[in-house]
Amino acid sequence: MPVSVTKREWRELLRLAPPIAAAQAGTQLMGLVDVAVLGRVGARELASAGLGNTLFFSAAIIGMGTVFGVDPLIAQAIGAGDPARARRMLWQGVWLAMLVSIALMIVMTSVAIALPYAGVQAELVAPSRSFLLIRMISVLPFLVYLVIRAYLQAHGVTRPMLTTMLAANVVNFGGDILLIFGGGGLPAWCGPLRRIPAMGVPGAALSTVFCNFLQLAMLAAAARRVGSRERVDRRPRREDLAKAFRVGMPIGLQLGAEIGIFALVGVLAARLGTAPLAAHQLVLSVASFTYTIALGVAAAGTVRVSIGIGARDPLATRTAGRVAFLAGAGIMTLAALTFALAPTRVARLVTDQETIILASIPLFMVAAVFQLSDGLQAIGAGALRGAGDTRFPMYANLLGHWLIGLPVALWLGFHAGLGVVGLWWGLCAGLSVVAVLLLVRFEKLAAKTIAPL
Repeated sequence: MPVSVTKREWRELLRLAPPIAAAQAGTQLMGLVDVAVLGRVGARELASAGLGNTLFFSAAIIGMGTVFGVDPLIAQAIGAGDPARARRMLWQGVWLAMLVSIALMIVMTSVAIALPYAGVQAELVAPSRSFLLIRMISVLPFLVYLVIRAYLQAHGVTRPMLTTMLAANVVNFGGDILLIFGGGGLPAWCGPLRRIPAMGVPGAALSTVFCNFLQLAMLAAAARRVGSRERVDRRPRREDLAKAFRVGMPIGLQLGAEIGIFALVGVLAARLGTAPLAAHQLVLSVASFTYTIALGVAAAGTVRVSIGIGARDPLATRTAGRVAFLAGAGIMTLAALTFALAPTRVARLVTDQETIILASIPLFMVAAVFQLSDGLQAIGAGALRGAGDTRFPMYANLLGHWLIGLPVALWLGFHAGLGVVGLWWGLCAGLSVVAVLLLVRFEKLAAKTIAPL
């Protein structure tokens, strides 16, 4: 592997990955802030918002994966020197996001209605349902935002993502405090804001919805100044939509298989009581935050692998994937050490409820073990996505999580009596299997020239 190619890919990854990862983490941070602020209210509110947030992302993740189908199409067009096609695929992605959003809102409404029949404790049903029904409004701006973000990433333009992330999180933090606790404690000069009632769990969802629309507006304004100035056809094109859907739908199912197993474990944890569920949601929120950093590296890897394929440069393609794997392994090792060495301190960043903190410590130990596998499987999926191979990650996730991880979780959690800790060891087993499969698959594909989509 020539040193010049390796240095170039490290340079490009380090230029792209940090802002993309920060933007990814910022998106996750909004949900984490919702949970953290509600954690100051009580265990019931914390568990309800955490469950509602998990259910939202369990459905939204399928839409995310589907619109991710435009990522390699845009980036490969840039690699091939065709910015007009990249711009056209941006618009096809927007149309695809609109269609997928309609379907997802129907699914989320059905899930909210079905909560009492899933074994969720009665005291958690109403607040979790209200959170989900409000939060689902944000699915459209969220998916369109992802499409525009992919367009900017492919052009190497990352500053707008950081700007929108910072603005949205500042507004969301203030909005959470105002809408969750009400405006009664504000000074007199705040005027009408003082009359805002304390909304609790629904207030957190409303704040996040507003911030998703804010992010979309800011990023759309930035995208108008990037890329081809040539006028392109903005109408939906059946051929382009079908291609994006064919690439994206397996990604959606792959992500759905992964996130869905975490959501199912959340429902199973709810059967064990409020404290185990709250501990599960706390650790999951923090682990999801570190996972989004790996997703940022994966997104940068997708861009670099796609550009290498578009330029018909197999060496660059192979090197881009390997560099992404190494970077992700380093980052997730640091996360694992943090979880293992300071679980109590990390838990106190989210809640001051001692019962929840004590219950979360053994879960942080399990999370520390699977951090490396979690990061590598995310980056493996990203590298394969750049290559246009989206079906294999889907099958790998179905095998690892549902045919291996779930049986292990059920046996350890209920038969062996380990409770929520046993459920998490099942998650660890599934993630490890998927990570190995995707790493081997990329190395096999990268050994030969990959044709563009």
